[in-house]
Amino acid sequence: MMRRIARAPWELLKRTFGWLVLFEARNKVLLAPSALRLRRLEDTETRRLAADLGEPPAALVATVIPTHRRPDALRAAVRSALDQSVTDQVVIVVDDGAGLPELPADPRLFAVSLARNTGTAGVVRNVGIRLTRSRYVAFLDDDNLWEPDHLEQALAALEAPGGPDAVYTALRRVLPDGTDHDVLSVPFDRRRAAREAFLDTNAFVARRNRSLYFSRLRRTPGRAGRLHPAGGRRPGRRRGGTR
Repeated sequence: MMRRIARAPWELLKRTFGWLVLFEARNKVLLAPSALRLRRLEDTETRRLAADLGEPPAALVATVIPTHRRPDALRAAVRSALDQSVTDQVVIVVDDGAGLPELPADPRLFAVSLARNTGTAGVVRNVGIRLTRSRYVAFLDDDNLWEPDHLEQALAALEAPGGPDAVYTALRRVLPDGTDHDVLSVPFDRRRAAREAFLDTNAFVARRNRSLYFSRLRRTPGRAGRLHPAGGRRPGRRRGGTR
């Protein structure tokens, strides 16, 4: 009984604000010093790499692929991005300090390496966003794939009259042995999003603006939210598809 009484304020806060909102607020307090250091590193690396690239890669949509020591999976991810039905795109691979493998020769593909490993996917993605110029930005991790019409479907919604600033598609989740696990497709609901982490970065395409950036908090297993609404374990591979 005493334990239930002691937890009552926490339960009230969760019902009012949502578990994920409170969890992220806690992370920001605990990890603020490291986030400030990573922001400075992000700024320094963006300036250095922008000087190396010269003219920023530009197209209708820029696809950002962060990577770290997954050469074979990275090549598959890059190919699935370059094989999109939307050809007015650039693909920028940002390596998190491990070194880049040999990649396909394609004028739409750009690849850079950070000077050191950050261990923070948000920082790596932010560098990719800041190095490119495009109306829209899409995101693909180095161990995932897209269906060929992923960008086409997303851009159709974004470019419609009065279209949103961001969209996400369904995901077909695949187990390590190659068999289908399920399809994750959850209609957006702001209140539900405060309680369940159902939006996967690989399915996300957004209109570029100044507020488009990822958290610079270094995530650990104890400081990362769960993807699946039921809290299940994340399968091995995911494919962005259509809703």
